[in-house]
Amino acid sequence: MASITTFRVGHCTHPSCMVLKGSGLASRCFPSRAYLIETRAGLYLWDTGYAEHFRAATAKGVYRLYAWVTPISFDAHESLPGQLRAHGVSPNDIHTLLLSHFHADHIAGLRDFPAVRLMCSQVGWDAVRGLSGFAAVRQAFVPELLPDDIADRLGFVESVAETALPAALHPFTLGRDVSGTGEIYIVALPGHAVGHIGAFVLQDNGWTLLASDAAWVPESFQQLRGPSELSFLIQHQRAPYYATLRRLHQLHQSGNAQIRITHEGTPDYVAVAGHP
Repeated sequence: MASITTFRVGHCTHPSCMVLKGSGLASRCFPSRAYLIETRAGLYLWDTGYAEHFRAATAKGVYRLYAWVTPISFDAHESLPGQLRAHGVSPNDIHTLLLSHFHADHIAGLRDFPAVRLMCSQVGWDAVRGLSGFAAVRQAFVPELLPDDIADRLGFVESVAETALPAALHPFTLGRDVSGTGEIYIVALPGHAVGHIGAFVLQDNGWTLLASDAAWVPESFQQLRGPSELSFLIQHQRAPYYATLRRLHQLHQSGNAQIRITHEGTPDYVAVAGHP
């Protein structure tokens, strides 16, 4: 069975009410995470979190808006390649880097993995390729973060046929076994971004859904409480977002899978070096 190791790679801050209606104006910390998935087929990495590249790419032009709206904290000790090496893994050991979507806080470290195969949703890629300027910022996308050779290294999850998921994972019924071993199934989680995906990972203790940004805080899927309506200025579509949130709520109530979201934290969370 697969195993998951979590890495915290920088964080940003926002007023709590932006991500959860009615939760007040207090500033809330949102760690950005990457996940190392060890399978029988090799090592997979889920997203990259932040990287120093983000500061450089958002220090000029219209991209400064992104850094202004989303203030981040990132220290050298949070470098994902460094954390992987401390875990005994070289960046070149990664079999595939899976991208949940193309928002900057999930792809900022791509240039730190120059030899690794990349995989994402084709509709997600088609939605951002060629974007620049304000049109890119509107989709929380910073094109300078992409490796120059991304088109040559990028594969698409749609190339893997959909198969039936175990009945226990209802209301999720279909997934794409990108591992080829039954350990990682990609599922669509629409609403947050075009082509936004998650991954069911089978571990010894059962299933875990890496749900990316389908919710920003656990209260959302636990209590069916959405974010501020203002958030849909950058999120893709409200109706599919809430449809996905309801599916997460059903899965949570079933108790058949653990749900992990990328930015999970607490209102009074204090950034601590090495905290997952």
